[in-house]
Amino acid sequence: MAAADEAQGFRPLDEASLVAYIRATPALAASLGGRVDDLAVKEVGDGNLNFVYIVTSDAGSVVVKQALPYIRCVGDSWPMTRERAYFEASALREHGRLCPDHVPEVYHFDRAMSLIGMRYIKPPHIILRKGLIAGVEYPLLAEHMADYMAKTLFFTSLLYNSTTEHKKQVARYCENVEMCRLTEQVVFSDPYMVSKYNRWNSPLLDKDAEAVREDDGLKLEIAELKSMFIERAQALIHGDLHTGSIMVTPDSTQVIDPEFAFYAPMGYDIGAFLGNLILAYFAQDGHADQANDRKAYKQWILKTIEESWNLFQQKFLGLWNKHKDGNGEAYLPAIYNNPELLSVVQKKYMTGLLHDSLGFGSAKMIRRIVGIAHVEDFDSIEDASKRASCERRALDCGKAILKGRRQFESIEQVIALVQSVTHD
Repeated sequence: MAAADEAQGFRPLDEASLVAYIRATPALAASLGGRVDDLAVKEVGDGNLNFVYIVTSDAGSVVVKQALPYIRCVGDSWPMTRERAYFEASALREHGRLCPDHVPEVYHFDRAMSLIGMRYIKPPHIILRKGLIAGVEYPLLAEHMADYMAKTLFFTSLLYNSTTEHKKQVARYCENVEMCRLTEQVVFSDPYMVSKYNRWNSPLLDKDAEAVREDDGLKLEIAELKSMFIERAQALIHGDLHTGSIMVTPDSTQVIDPEFAFYAPMGYDIGAFLGNLILAYFAQDGHADQANDRKAYKQWILKTIEESWNLFQQKFLGLWNKHKDGNGEAYLPAIYNNPELLSVVQKKYMTGLLHDSLGFGSAKMIRRIVGIAHVEDFDSIEDASKRASCERRALDCGKAILKGRRQFESIEQVIALVQSVTHD
């Protein structure tokens, strides 16, 4: 660890020093019902970037997350700013204020220690990705995620806020530049070139990975998306809204880990969620067995994709109509002053947002197959040739959506394309 980190008051906690820290921190002690003598501590960070502890007493519980000054899964050869914890805590608080049903409360944040204390999302909640691998249906997932995305994106956009307030927040989150640069590299750059960080199901997908790197049409599209991601401060996005950042039960949905949060295109969040559901769809054949062919479950995933977008659109437009005479400065009511014009504006806006979401979602699909970070949906398929077959279909689908995204007018048309990708 760098001396500079120590000078700033940072020290990585282990289980023993974490207990001492909690005892000295009133907000954390309070979350444990003040019973801090006999604490159970469990390190559960299976992510790439942080230490995550679940701490329980006989009167309460808390999750403590500490950002390290490097990428945990790589080690200190890949340094990473600890300031991401500040942006994660800020985004949890902001999104939690806008959508408290689906975001855990923050009890405590220590900037010097890059440490967040937040509500423990208790069992039987599990990571959504694991539920999708197991073939579990979540009847309220689409409704909950549509609600989360509509509220967090609408209320942090110029449809609701003045430009003065918007730019103040944009400036604040611009400082999360290292996390943005990481995304720029692993999503929009590495998969399209030779990079030491890329990996894929080799040798079975060698030709597929090479085809991505040699596809000029794909490169033209990804350049446009990269520019939009960097330049377009549309709303405060989560920035990493895949199925590993969502915890679920059949009647609860909680969104965690917004350390990549900044002001960016709304479609990046929507696309991350939908794109990861499409990956889950293509992984199902690899998890099918004699007891369950997963055909019905694949249809449930497609229905969830369809409902997620359609409910999001309905809720987003509902918020827009409700607040159309408010402080938002994107479409001033004195100009957009008749229902017909507003309806045309909204249709154009939502069509553009669908295309953005499809572009970013398909870019996320591609990078999960030929880039550095893969998904357990595929990696847990033990048979390499079966896995390659699933991955190839997902990759072909991602490429087709990325190149053809502007031709889609509805999510139903996208689902028809997904279902048409059957060849190997």
